[in-house]
Amino acid sequence: MPKIIGRSLEEHRREVRSRVFDVLRGQLYERGFDAITLAGVAAEAGLGRTAMYNHFPDKESLLVAFVEDEATRYVERLKAAVATADTPVAKLATFVRLQLRVLAEYHLPPGTALASALAPAAYRRISAHADPITDQLREILAVGVPDEDPELMIPMITAALGSRQVVDVPPERLDDAIEGAVRFVLRAVGMADDRENLGN
Repeated sequence: MPKIIGRSLEEHRREVRSRVFDVLRGQLYERGFDAITLAGVAAEAGLGRTAMYNHFPDKESLLVAFVEDEATRYVERLKAAVATADTPVAKLATFVRLQLRVLAEYHLPPGTALASALAPAAYRRISAHADPITDQLREILAVGVPDEDPELMIPMITAALGSRQVVDVPPERLDDAIEGAVRFVLRAVGMADDRENLGN
Protein backbone atom coordinates (compact mmCIF):
# COMPACT_ATOMS: atom_id res chain seq x y z
CA MET A 1 0.00 0.00 0.00
CA PRO A 2 1.36 3.47 -0.90
CA LYS A 3 2.64 5.60 1.97
CA ILE A 4 0.19 8.25 3.11
CA ILE A 5 1.61 11.77 3.28
CA GLY A 6 0.02 13.75 6.10
CA ARG A 7 -2.52 12.85 8.78
CA SER A 8 -5.50 12.02 6.58
CA LEU A 9 -6.36 10.97 3.06
CA GLU A 10 -7.54 14.51 2.28
CA GLU A 11 -4.26 15.98 3.53
CA HIS A 12 -2.39 13.34 1.53
CA ARG A 13 -4.31 14.28 -1.60
CA ARG A 14 -3.58 17.99 -1.12
CA GLU A 15 0.11 17.35 -0.52
CA VAL A 16 0.44 15.11 -3.59
CA ARG A 17 -1.31 17.65 -5.77
CA SER A 18 0.86 20.47 -4.39
CA ARG A 19 4.06 18.54 -5.12
CA VAL A 20 2.92 17.54 -8.59
CA PHE A 21 1.76 21.06 -9.48
CA ASP A 22 5.06 22.57 -8.30
CA VAL A 23 6.97 20.18 -10.55
CA LEU A 24 4.58 20.67 -13.46
CA ARG A 25 4.82 24.46 -13.18
CA GLY A 26 8.58 24.29 -13.61
CA GLN A 27 8.52 21.71 -16.40
CA LEU A 28 5.75 23.47 -18.27
CA TYR A 29 7.65 26.73 -18.53
CA GLU A 30 11.02 25.10 -19.16
CA ARG A 31 10.02 22.44 -21.69
CA GLY A 32 6.45 23.06 -22.80
CA PHE A 33 3.41 20.79 -22.57
CA ASP A 34 4.48 18.59 -25.49
CA ALA A 35 7.65 17.38 -23.75
CA ILE A 36 6.03 16.58 -20.40
CA THR A 37 5.30 12.98 -19.37
CA LEU A 38 3.39 11.72 -16.33
CA ALA A 39 6.33 9.46 -15.47
CA GLY A 40 8.74 12.40 -15.59
CA VAL A 41 6.54 14.56 -13.36
CA ALA A 42 6.02 11.67 -10.92
CA ALA A 43 9.75 11.00 -10.67
CA GLU A 44 10.63 14.63 -9.96
CA ALA A 45 7.79 14.88 -7.43
CA GLY A 46 9.03 11.76 -5.61
CA LEU A 47 5.94 9.71 -6.43
CA GLY A 48 5.54 6.25 -7.88
CA ARG A 49 3.98 5.98 -11.31
CA THR A 50 0.99 4.07 -9.91
CA ALA A 51 0.35 6.79 -7.31
CA MET A 52 0.55 9.39 -10.05
CA TYR A 53 -1.97 7.57 -12.24
CA ASN A 54 -4.33 7.25 -9.26
CA HIS A 55 -4.52 11.05 -9.10
CA PHE A 56 -4.15 11.93 -12.79
CA PRO A 57 -5.05 9.23 -15.33
CA ASP A 58 -3.48 11.09 -18.24
CA LYS A 59 -1.48 14.19 -19.13
CA GLU A 60 -4.54 16.17 -20.16
CA SER A 61 -6.29 15.62 -16.83
CA LEU A 62 -3.11 16.73 -15.05
CA LEU A 63 -2.95 19.97 -17.02
CA VAL A 64 -6.65 20.72 -16.53
CA ALA A 65 -6.36 20.14 -12.75
CA PHE A 66 -3.25 22.34 -12.60
CA VAL A 67 -4.85 25.23 -14.49
CA GLU A 68 -8.02 24.99 -12.41
CA ASP A 69 -5.95 25.16 -9.22
CA GLU A 70 -3.92 28.14 -10.46
CA ALA A 71 -7.08 29.94 -11.62
CA THR A 72 -8.93 29.35 -8.35
CA ARG A 73 -6.07 30.78 -6.31
CA TYR A 74 -5.74 33.76 -8.65
CA VAL A 75 -9.47 34.58 -8.46
CA GLU A 76 -9.27 34.55 -4.65
CA ARG A 77 -6.25 36.86 -4.78
CA LEU A 78 -8.00 39.20 -7.24
CA LYS A 79 -11.21 39.41 -5.21
CA ALA A 80 -9.28 40.16 -2.02
CA ALA A 81 -7.23 42.89 -3.72
CA VAL A 82 -10.26 44.57 -5.32
CA ALA A 83 -12.22 44.39 -2.06
CA THR A 84 -9.60 46.53 -0.30
CA ALA A 85 -10.02 49.38 -2.82
CA ASP A 86 -12.43 52.12 -1.72
CA THR A 87 -13.69 53.62 -4.99
CA PRO A 88 -14.68 52.26 -8.41
CA VAL A 89 -11.63 54.02 -9.89
CA ALA A 90 -9.33 52.35 -7.37
CA LYS A 91 -11.04 48.99 -7.92
CA LEU A 92 -10.55 49.13 -11.68
CA ALA A 93 -6.96 50.33 -11.26
CA THR A 94 -6.31 47.42 -8.87
CA PHE A 95 -7.90 44.96 -11.31
CA VAL A 96 -5.80 46.21 -14.24
CA ARG A 97 -2.62 46.31 -12.18
CA LEU A 98 -2.98 42.73 -10.92
CA GLN A 99 -3.93 41.32 -14.31
CA LEU A 100 -0.80 42.83 -15.84
CA ARG A 101 1.46 41.81 -12.93
CA VAL A 102 0.36 38.21 -13.34
CA LEU A 103 0.82 38.40 -17.11
CA ALA A 104 4.36 39.68 -16.53
CA GLU A 105 5.11 36.90 -14.03
CA TYR A 106 3.98 34.03 -16.24
CA HIS A 107 5.96 33.45 -19.38
CA LEU A 108 4.31 31.57 -22.19
CA PRO A 109 5.41 27.93 -22.22
CA PRO A 110 7.16 26.71 -25.37
CA GLY A 111 5.54 24.25 -27.74
CA THR A 112 1.95 23.73 -28.77
CA ALA A 113 -0.58 26.39 -27.78
CA LEU A 114 -2.88 25.33 -24.98
CA ALA A 115 -5.99 25.35 -27.18
CA SER A 116 -4.30 22.98 -29.63
CA ALA A 117 -2.91 20.66 -26.95
CA LEU A 118 -6.26 19.88 -25.31
CA ALA A 119 -9.48 18.31 -26.44
CA PRO A 120 -12.25 20.92 -26.94
CA ALA A 121 -14.15 19.84 -23.80
CA ALA A 122 -11.01 20.13 -21.64
CA TYR A 123 -10.17 23.54 -23.09
CA ARG A 124 -13.73 24.77 -22.43
CA ARG A 125 -13.41 23.54 -18.84
CA ILE A 126 -10.22 25.57 -18.40
CA SER A 127 -11.70 28.61 -20.16
CA ALA A 128 -14.65 28.60 -17.77
CA HIS A 129 -12.29 29.80 -15.04
CA ALA A 130 -12.11 33.16 -16.78
CA ASP A 131 -15.77 33.73 -15.89
CA PRO A 132 -15.20 34.82 -12.24
CA ILE A 133 -12.53 37.26 -13.46
CA THR A 134 -14.96 38.66 -16.03
CA ASP A 135 -17.67 38.84 -13.36
CA GLN A 136 -15.35 40.87 -11.14
CA LEU A 137 -14.70 43.33 -13.97
CA ARG A 138 -18.42 43.51 -14.77
CA GLU A 139 -19.22 44.43 -11.15
CA ILE A 140 -16.61 47.20 -11.15
CA LEU A 141 -17.90 48.67 -14.41
CA ALA A 142 -21.54 48.48 -13.33
CA VAL A 143 -20.80 50.78 -10.40
CA GLY A 144 -18.09 52.91 -12.02
CA VAL A 145 -19.76 53.61 -15.38
CA PRO A 146 -23.43 52.63 -14.92
CA ASP A 147 -24.57 54.33 -18.14
CA GLU A 148 -22.25 52.23 -20.34
CA ASP A 149 -22.82 48.67 -21.56
CA PRO A 150 -20.30 46.46 -19.73
CA GLU A 151 -20.68 43.73 -22.33
CA LEU A 152 -19.21 46.11 -24.90
CA MET A 153 -16.37 47.31 -22.69
CA ILE A 154 -15.32 43.95 -21.19
CA PRO A 155 -13.93 42.37 -24.38
CA MET A 156 -12.03 45.57 -25.23
CA ILE A 157 -10.49 45.78 -21.75
CA THR A 158 -9.58 42.08 -21.65
CA ALA A 159 -8.04 42.33 -25.12
CA ALA A 160 -5.89 45.25 -23.99
CA LEU A 161 -4.84 43.43 -20.81
CA GLY A 162 -4.05 40.22 -22.67
CA SER A 163 -1.38 41.78 -24.86
CA ARG A 164 2.09 40.67 -23.79
CA GLN A 165 3.54 43.73 -25.53
CA VAL A 166 2.38 45.83 -22.58
CA VAL A 167 4.58 43.93 -20.11
CA ASP A 168 7.38 42.74 -22.40
CA VAL A 169 9.61 45.60 -21.35
CA PRO A 170 12.86 45.78 -19.36
CA PRO A 171 12.20 45.15 -15.64
CA GLU A 172 13.04 48.72 -14.72
CA ARG A 173 10.25 49.96 -17.01
CA LEU A 174 7.55 47.50 -15.92
CA ASP A 175 6.00 49.70 -13.20
CA ASP A 176 5.72 52.65 -15.60
CA ALA A 177 4.23 50.43 -18.31
CA ILE A 178 1.60 49.06 -15.94
CA GLU A 179 0.68 52.50 -14.61
CA GLY A 180 0.40 53.74 -18.20
CA ALA A 181 -1.99 50.88 -18.93
CA VAL A 182 -4.03 51.74 -15.83
CA ARG A 183 -4.44 55.34 -17.05
CA PHE A 184 -5.30 54.13 -20.55
CA VAL A 185 -8.07 51.81 -19.33
CA LEU A 186 -9.51 54.41 -16.97
CA ARG A 187 -9.69 56.96 -19.77
CA ALA A 188 -11.07 54.40 -22.22
CA VAL A 189 -14.04 53.55 -20.02
CA GLY A 190 -14.67 57.17 -19.02
CA MET A 191 -13.68 56.93 -15.37
CA ALA A 192 -11.97 59.95 -13.85
CA ASP A 193 -8.22 59.59 -13.66
CA ASP A 194 -8.11 60.69 -10.02
CA ARG A 195 -4.55 59.93 -8.95
CA GLU A 196 -5.45 60.08 -5.28
CA ASN A 197 -7.94 57.23 -5.75
CA LEU A 198 -5.97 54.84 -7.95
CA GLY A 199 -5.28 52.47 -5.07
CA ASN A 200 -1.57 52.15 -5.87
